[in-house]
Amino acid sequence: MQAAFRRVLLKLSGEVLAGESGFGIEPAVIRAMAEQVRDVHALGVEVCLVIGGGNIIRGMTAASEGMDRATADYMGMMATVMNAVALQDALEKVDLSTRVLSALDIREVAEPYLRRRAIRHLEKGRVVIFAGGTGNPYFSTDTAAALRAAEVGAEVVIKATNVDGVYDCDPAKHKDAVRYDRISHEQAVRENLRFMDQTAIALCRENDLPIIVFDMTVAGNIVKVASGEAVGTTVSSTG
Repeated sequence: MQAAFRRVLLKLSGEVLAGESGFGIEPAVIRAMAEQVRDVHALGVEVCLVIGGGNIIRGMTAASEGMDRATADYMGMMATVMNAVALQDALEKVDLSTRVLSALDIREVAEPYLRRRAIRHLEKGRVVIFAGGTGNPYFSTDTAAALRAAEVGAEVVIKATNVDGVYDCDPAKHKDAVRYDRISHEQAVRENLRFMDQTAIALCRENDLPIIVFDMTVAGNIVKVASGEAVGTTVSSTG
């Protein structure tokens, strides 16, 4: 297999780490995830990652249940740091050199995020995990992924989910939902498609940054995406 991209940002859902339990971190799941990242890295691709914290706490959910929104979001950002450190451990167990860079200052477990430092780590062949979201409340980890991808010059945002692409409506609720093979950023925003939040999609559109949405639960899919195979849905400026 040959790589189709030089540098990619992989966006992972925190909920994926929980496996079937729905909460916390399932060791077998994070181990399998690390092995897939290793296979992408073996193609010669520079890999950076953003991981959510929904397996521990979701800021929006906590806020909707009465918690102060900013407080809930900061808790969510701290959850992403925990997930990033767990993922770092799993990646290093499959012999990858890694760095965690956090937008929150937690120097005992992560380096502070600096754009030039992140790029230098990638150039040295290290897998970089961006933690702590953007460092600000009211912004999702999807937006953090789009922002970091633009900052470090990633060629694509690879959005790993448990659904096999982007649909015109929720396939879990509508049996007649239609999956797109390709779609434009503009259409995704106009139709308010919920595979990422609207701020993240708009940021990708403004920076001409394609998004590939695919099912990570299918073994080997990440490598297929990184090698240019048609997997899931591609969201780009041209559709």
